[in-house]
Amino acid sequence: MKSMHLIASALLAAGIAAPASADHHMPKTNAGLEKCMKAALKAKSGTIVKVELKNEKGEGYNYEFDIETPDGKAWDVECAGKSGKVTEIEEEVTKDHPKFAGAKVNEAAAREIALKKVPGEIVEVEYEIESDGKGSYEFDIKTADGKEVKLEVDTESGEITSQSDEAWQIGKE
Repeated sequence: MKSMHLIASALLAAGIAAPASADHHMPKTNAGLEKCMKAALKAKSGTIVKVELKNEKGEGYNYEFDIETPDGKAWDVECAGKSGKVTEIEEEVTKDHPKFAGAKVNEAAAREIALKKVPGEIVEVEYEIESDGKGSYEFDIKTADGKEVKLEVDTESGEITSQSDEAWQIGKE
């Protein structure tokens, strides 16, 4: 099993700040961080600014890389911890993007939906365009027990399209 020091070195080489504690628990994945990092950068060449390890309901651990590309766009590239293959690419946009300005489900309604499913405090909101062109709000919710849960709410249907528990995060918000 790779130590936190080796993983921190890999992240630093990618331009990401290492976590404060070298004793941070790192769940093991079959593919590993390095394989997933290479796959993510192959999918979207740029600078990794954040990495998260998430436990997806029914799928196991997945890495999510926030990548800024040379053209100024921001992307979330998700890689399956089991296989090391990219499973999802989403473009991060601002809330002023037309997909959100004219959404059937506005942000306030989406927040209510998310907090009804997972009570807590919303600590981050991302506005994402999915690979199929649909819009979604991604909420990071801090629960009463200190855990962080990610929920995505579809802008048209109001359905929760994904839910995961964050194991760790390194990099900028």
